[in-house]
Amino acid sequence: MPILFLLLSVSSIAQQPFKRTLKLMGSRFEITVVANDSVEGSKAINLAIEEITRIEKLISSWDPNSQTSEINKNAGVQPVRVDSELFQLIERAIGISKITDGAFDISYASMDRIWKFDGSMKVMPSKEEIKASVAKVGFKNIILDKTNTTVFLKHEGMKIGFGAIGKGYAADKAKAMLISKGISAGIINASGDMNTWGKQPNGNTWKVAITNPMDKHKVFAVLPIKNGAVVTSGNYEKFVEFNGKRLTHIIDPRTGYPSSGLISVTVFAPKAELADALATSVFVMGKDVGLSRINQMPKIECVIIDDQGNIFTSDNIEIEKI
Repeated sequence: MPILFLLLSVSSIAQQPFKRTLKLMGSRFEITVVANDSVEGSKAINLAIEEITRIEKLISSWDPNSQTSEINKNAGVQPVRVDSELFQLIERAIGISKITDGAFDISYASMDRIWKFDGSMKVMPSKEEIKASVAKVGFKNIILDKTNTTVFLKHEGMKIGFGAIGKGYAADKAKAMLISKGISAGIINASGDMNTWGKQPNGNTWKVAITNPMDKHKVFAVLPIKNGAVVTSGNYEKFVEFNGKRLTHIIDPRTGYPSSGLISVTVFAPKAELADALATSVFVMGKDVGLSRINQMPKIECVIIDDQGNIFTSDNIEIEKI
């Protein structure tokens, strides 16, 4: 369930926002464009859908015919030549793994799914089971050959997946496509991953509202977004509790243990791909390390809410509390 939503001002100006909601990449997408009429708006939204569908076919690990599936099938066997677009996405993902000390890792797809967050889990897995669950995870074992644009997963059974970065990347590409076609403003909401450009028809900046994680029916803050992206990761719907400690469905790929201590992380960044990856990473790294890392990165800000409801922000962000 998205925990960010668009605040849209209605205007009598000639250009108007046109919106369509549909399911793409297995998630709810809401595409809004500012256009002169419904014909232009509908055409633009169709272009965005085509681009998002193209990205899905490239990066999906569920599609047996995708290049990502080919990489996974050849783990421990041989390198796989891929399109430069996919190669560069994997290269950037490894870069994020390095700056987050492995808190973000696309080889998380190799993890054994030993944790259940549907209410059925009554006993915590053993230390041995947890350790074994991440035995094949490790971004350092993704071998890239830039000359031949090949990707090789070093160990048999390794897998990569783009669940923590794919929707953001698709939103970035759809946005770039629409800008190239002359669409001056809009917003791509990829299941809560928000990516904006331009302004609303009345000249106002786009604004998003962040749901209060202590009460998902209420909003706790409104924030303007100027030609950028905002992504929230939250654990208030999928979690287990053992010995009074809440463990979230966001699992540390380095240890196999679920994250704890935070219930919401919102990241602002120039691109949704980066915001997507960092929101997950900060959740795993925790408040202190997460804020320290964000404060060292230019043009990136975050809002963190811990499991006591306390709010923490990076150094250069202002929020309008409701």
